Amino acid sequence: MERGAVIVAGFGGRAAATAAAYADALAGAWGGGRIDALAAPADRCAALAPLAATLGLPLLALSPEMLEGRATPTRSAISLARRGTGSVAEAAALAGAGPGARLLRPRHIATDRTATCAIAQRTQS
Repeated sequence: MERGAVIVAGFGGRAAATAAAYADALAGAWGGGRIDALAAPADRCAALAPLAATLGLPLLALSPEMLEGRATPTRSAISLARRGTGSVAEAAALAGAGPGARLLRPRHIATDRTATCAIAQRTQS
């Protein structure tokens, strides 16, 4: 990890996703190390709030406009149809990290398949 970098875990998930599923997705995507914030579509933040509180991290609620049209390496037909991006988790991580961010880890799917997590980094100047 670069000095002065901001690391953001971005999440996507089904309406049925729980904080435990999001935690599982995060563990699979990152597995440890510093995270500065969590980011997700605003309509998924209620389920993520317990995880953010447990980790003591800010939770960035992203508008649909912040995700729609964002290019991602993963191309899920479901995500494209519903959210206008190939991977909600990857788009959320990139949007949450800010301009110039790059993915460190592509989306990881939770064991129960209801949640995904990706990790992005932006180097601060």
